Order: sequence, then structure tokens, then C-alpha cells
Amino acid sequence: MALDKATVAGIATLARIRVPEEDRARLAQELSGILTWIEQLNEVATDGVEPMVSVADITLPLREDCVTDGGKRDEILANAPQQAKGFFLVPKVVE
Repeated sequence: MALDKATVAGIATLARIRVPEEDRARLAQELSGILTWIEQLNEVATDGVEPMVSVADITLPLREDCVTDGGKRDEILANAPQQAKGFFLVPKVVE
């Protein structure tokens, strides 16, 4: 697919970037090359090929999906410089 300078200007407007007039011809050629490469990728037969998540064929360990409070409130609050009634005390930011 070949792009011209007018198409590059339209793409630049949509992307909200400023492309100088002298750079549009070069950019049109580069974008046309990228689109040609993408068209070549579309010709590759991928029937029967499963999508990959990783190059290593491993299954990640899963844990049960259950909601808990963590049960560590006192341990976490022990790290706080100030606390009150089970909550962190922070300095007032807005006056």
C-alpha cells in the first residue's frame, strides 16, 4: 500500500503531531514500507497454530480466588509512625 504526502498529513493531524512539509515525502515512503511488511505478515499461514503467552511452555500455579482481609492489620500498623483506632494517621495536607 503506497501512501502519499496528503495521507501522511491526514495521519499527522489525527495523531496531533506536527510534520513539516519537507519530511512528509520521506515519512510517506517509510510508512508505505511498514504497511508492505504488515501485508507480508498477513500472508503467513497460521492455521492450527495456538497463540503463545510465553516462549516457555509452562503453566503458572494458580491460587484459589477468595477475598480476605489479610489478617495482618496489627503487623502492618506496627510500621506506621502514627496510628489511631486501627488506621494510619497522616499529616493534614490541605488547609
